[in-house]
Amino acid sequence: MTLLGGLVAQRTGDRRHLVLGLAAGLMLGVVAFDLLPESIEQAPQELHGVPRTLLMFAAGFLGIHVVERAVAIHRGHEGEYAAHSHGHRHAHGGARHREQGVGLAAASALVLHSAMDGFAIGAAFQAGTTVGTAVAIAVVAHDFADGFNTYTLTRLYGNNRRRALTLLVADACAPVAGAAVTLLFTIPGQLLGLYLGFFAGFLMYLATSDILPEAHSPHPSKGTLLCTLLGVAFMWLVVGLAHGH
Repeated sequence: MTLLGGLVAQRTGDRRHLVLGLAAGLMLGVVAFDLLPESIEQAPQELHGVPRTLLMFAAGFLGIHVVERAVAIHRGHEGEYAAHSHGHRHAHGGARHREQGVGLAAASALVLHSAMDGFAIGAAFQAGTTVGTAVAIAVVAHDFADGFNTYTLTRLYGNNRRRALTLLVADACAPVAGAAVTLLFTIPGQLLGLYLGFFAGFLMYLATSDILPEAHSPHPSKGTLLCTLLGVAFMWLVVGLAHGH
């Protein structure tokens, strides 16, 4: 399913704006319906009246924001929204390499997230076959979105097709590796929850600050907006089915 998602993203041609709109919707859905609820469930403790996982969510969002500002990836102002572009042909020298690094970091984070998905499958099967099967179905269902986003993010930041495919294959293998890890040890729920919160903030920033502006800048169409809404609705459906509703 991961490889299929990446293949679909690769073969979009001149419908790139629709792909980006869909990717943003999928990412927003993963954050709102999957990552944040799971992170709060794993680590519900509060710090000064706020769940620690939400503090990590803010840290993830602000962390990538600081990184992007530091390497001057965003050179425009708010008034230049329509002209915003991450096309790699506009980046030069060191700036281009740093921009590519953001894409690689984002895709690598998705690979790590997929490994955590595999870990969840293994842990669920330790709790029982029925629980394990339900979790496995849920992971397989949203691995399409993971593969789609991994390929799209890598290419969006100017990385070549070979790098994107390499990370896509790594993303496909990651759940298997994660499941195998459960044969050796278990990750404390608190640590897992904090990681999920941080990663949710990371994805939220990329979806809202980078991908959506990039999707609407060349084609500010209703089709792009519809794809975003469909992406969110799809993740709502997947998560709802995973929880048996």
